[in-house]
Parts: sequence; structure tokens; C-alpha cells
Amino acid sequence: MSDTPDSFVRAFISALVARDLSAAAAMVSDDFEYDNVPMGKAFGPEALTSTLNGFFGMCTAIDWEILRQTSSGDMSHGTVLNERDDRVEIHGRWATLPVAGVFEIRNGKLTLWRDYFDRQTIIDVMTPPTA
Repeated sequence: MSDTPDSFVRAFISALVARDLSAAAAMVSDDFEYDNVPMGKAFGPEALTSTLNGFFGMCTAIDWEILRQTSSGDMSHGTVLNERDDRVEIHGRWATLPVAGVFEIRNGKLTLWRDYFDRQTIIDVMTPPTA
């Protein structure tokens, strides 16, 4: 059990990297908001799972690295900001998506996950290479 917002978000990211979407979904609130800023929003644990299943299904490997992270508050009302390199193996090649993330925790659950990244970079990552 995570006892700080920092360790909670690290555990959440670890669950995602392990593709344990049921564990990640158990960490979010019923009114959870998942906002991929350039791509759109999803709401609730089921939408989180559905959205990530689609993307993760394209990936043969996932390796997200937290480069910097800071947090404030506690597990009843906390905020975490991080900078990550979200690396994925997709279409037989490794690609890196630089990401800045915002996470809000209320009453021991994640209520907001907002990621900022370049839209064209993710499109390029998901597009199969031409022969």
C-alpha cells in the first residue's frame, strides 16, 4: 500500500508498465478523469482500461521511465507532477514519447491523470513504417 502521493503514482506507473490494467483501474476513483491532452479524455476505471488496452495491444513491450517527479499533499489530497520518457516497442521498433504528467489523488484514489505530449509524435509512433 502506498503511503505518499509520490509512491502511489510510482506504483500506478509500475502497474501500467506491467500491463496490469486491473490493478491500475483499482487505483482510480469512479469519477476518474484520464486526459491525454492532444488526443481526448476518458472517464472512469472502465474507460481507462479500454483506452489503454487499445494502445497497449499495439505494443510488444513497454518501458516508461520517470525522469523527474515532485509531489505535494498526502493521500487524502495530493498532487504529483512528473516528466517521463514513455518508451514502447511497436511495429518492431522502439520509440520514445516525452511526456509531462499531472496526477491528483483524493481519499486514496487517483481522480485525475493528465498527460501532455506532442500529438504528431504519438501518431508517428503508432504508424507502421513504410516498406
